[in-house]
Amino acid sequence: MGKLCLLVCAVSLLLAVVSSPESVLAASSPPPARRRYGSIFSLGDSYADTGNGPVVFGWHSIANPVMRPPYGSTFFGRPTGRNCDGRLPIDFLAESLGLPLVPPFLARSGTATFRRGANFAVGGATALDASFFHRWDPPGGSVFPLNTSLGVQMQWFESLKPSLCATTKQCKELFGTSLFFVGAFGANDYLLSLAAKSIDEVRSFVPDVVRTISMAVERLIRHGATTLVVPGVIPVGCAPPVLVTFADPDPAGYDPRTGCLKAINDLAAHHNALLQDALRELQAKQRPAGAVTVVYADFFRPVIEMVTSPAKFGFEDVLTLCCGGPGRFNYNKQVFCGDPGAIRCRDPSARLFWDGVHLTEAAYRHVAAGWLSSIESPRSAGAGTNRTAPTATVEFPC
Repeated sequence: MGKLCLLVCAVSLLLAVVSSPESVLAASSPPPARRRYGSIFSLGDSYADTGNGPVVFGWHSIANPVMRPPYGSTFFGRPTGRNCDGRLPIDFLAESLGLPLVPPFLARSGTATFRRGANFAVGGATALDASFFHRWDPPGGSVFPLNTSLGVQMQWFESLKPSLCATTKQCKELFGTSLFFVGAFGANDYLLSLAAKSIDEVRSFVPDVVRTISMAVERLIRHGATTLVVPGVIPVGCAPPVLVTFADPDPAGYDPRTGCLKAINDLAAHHNALLQDALRELQAKQRPAGAVTVVYADFFRPVIEMVTSPAKFGFEDVLTLCCGGPGRFNYNKQVFCGDPGAIRCRDPSARLFWDGVHLTEAAYRHVAAGWLSSIESPRSAGAGTNRTAPTATVEFPC
């Protein structure tokens, strides 16, 4: 389990249907008078982590590659702690909404106030508490995952809250005009468990993962949140490290449309279906109706579309890492992106996957465009929670 846990943390894990993303995100930031949100607060894993990971893992060499080139090279020109060559979906959304990029909570300076938002996401984070996974460890087993779970991130948010608002009225005013992201969560829970359990065994606790996410959303609503975006998991069965680690000797185990692992993607699709049901139920309980908007952000469908129609997005070789080590799909568990000997593609904008289960900035741009559409134009009281058919093709992040 230790090796897989290192894989999960090293390449650790937001989104909606892609619709004309270039035109949506190419637009300039809205003028202040049109802004609906004054701040963004985010909980999640590496798909949303803007710099907490290196603080958490600073003691371990696993954090080193992310803080070395070529991370950040496409946009920032330097590593920032993001598992990407540039921006993440949350960065694109902040820019499009006219807000500053969301600062990592754990990397704060002494003068930071976080009134414009805070990011609690950590690469490798799980929905369930770390003790759930360590009960299977042999004596002297892996230290991963560390306890940066959703529950721990909620505690960080609640510890910050008194510095942001002093009264119930102040908190409602602040959080009522804030955008909250809860996730993505779930991929790490499942990948870590698959090291020791069968797909069916892991599937049995998907309801526990979804319940944990739903309870966190409800808890944030009690704190005053009125607009919450909850991403599902991506089709990790398409991610190069997963294709190598869980390779199926039976060709029938792969989706002929995508080349991705069906069983793992079915697991992810199951998670997403249950999550959408839970969010709809939560939305229906809110009184008065319409006072709270919960948006399900579909990470699954846009990634599948990029895999099946790469030319539409300007992609080539969608199942091969842009940055990795020598091996199948440019993946090598001994050589990560940023390590000596790593191989980087010439044009990250032509690739879907960056360094493992993480996507390139180009892919995240498309994902964020769909999210922005869902956030700005909710379809109903259950905004964004229309159920995605659980097709047997893809889904599962890390």
